[in-house]
Formats: sequence, C-alpha cells, structure tokens
Amino acid sequence: MIDIAKQFHLALPDWIDEELADVPAVVPGRDERMRLVHRLADRNWREGNGGPFAALVAERDTGRIVSVGVNVVLASGVSSAHAEVLALGLAQTATGGWDLGGEGLPAHELVVNWRPCIQCYGATMWSGVRGLVVAGEGPELEEITTFDEGPLGADWAQQFAARGIEVVGDVLRAEALAVFRAYRKAVDEGDGVVYNARGGAE
Repeated sequence: MIDIAKQFHLALPDWIDEELADVPAVVPGRDERMRLVHRLADRNWREGNGGPFAALVAERDTGRIVSVGVNVVLASGVSSAHAEVLALGLAQTATGGWDLGGEGLPAHELVVNWRPCIQCYGATMWSGVRGLVVAGEGPELEEITTFDEGPLGADWAQQFAARGIEVVGDVLRAEALAVFRAYRKAVDEGDGVVYNARGGAE
C-alpha cells in the first residue's frame, strides 16, 4: 500500500492574539482596517513566519472583523499558505460555508496589503467576497521584495468587477511600500528569506 500524507495544517501564529488584543470587534474605516493589515504584515516577516503580507476579511458595511491572515509559507512549509488564503479560509470557517456571498450573509470584503498574486487572485474570485481593498498595485512589490507574483493580466480589476466584486485601490499605499522596503533591507543584510520556488530555473 502506498504511504502518502493525508492532511496538512495551516494556522495563524500565536503572536496574533497579542496584536489583536487592542483591536475592537468593529473597525468602520477602510484606512483603519488597512492600517491593521500593515501592522500584521510588518510583524509577520520579523517573526519569521513568511513574507511581509497580511489580509483581513470584514463585513463591508459594518466593519466587523471576521478574520485575519498572514503569510505562513515558511512556518508551515506549504507554498500556498498566503495571507489571503488564510483570511478567506478562516472567514469561511467562521461563517459556516465556502461562499462568503451566500444567502443571508452580509457583504464581505477582503483587505490586503497589495494586489493579490495569481494564486490569491483566484482564491479571492471564488470566495464569495463582494469587495477587494488593496494598498496598491503595480511593479513596486516585485521590484522591492523580488517575490514573483505571477503573470496577472492588465484587466485583473475589471475581471473582478465583471463578477460583482468591487475593487478599491491605493489605500495607505505609502505605508505598504515602507513595510516592503524594511523587509528588503533585512533580506539584503542576511535576515530574511525570499522564497521563489523555481527548481533552479530562472
């Protein structure tokens, strides 16, 4: 009989409780929600869990925080363990189903500290959220951090809109870039890992 792994486990790091201790259940402003995402992203790479990325899911109209996520690729050893994947999965667990736009549920939005990579683009599109809030888009993330975000089309935002998902951009963009620059400085000084799995190919 073949011996194969049958499960893997993704979880938020223990320090999340400390970071959320002073955060109210309802965060009504998008700037305030993004400010929390930046705070989590900055601590995440400093703790060694993964890259400088974080996300949260909130009820769009009330601002009630449903879940948060940080990148735990390094901590878990799972390449798909991105912040958006954790935030969306935990929100779906909290609401009891795979569709965050399901009947009887409030409209949910995903808040993330940059435009999603190609993996998280799909995860967001199929999650049922009705909104995506990003700190920014464009080449700066890849230029600063050297992460490979994948070949996302120029019409990425329009594709969301076509499916009823509102995209709001440039929310605290400068703060996002500051986190990425701090991360890159640490990497250049030997205190950080950029994980682009290419099997040695360029």
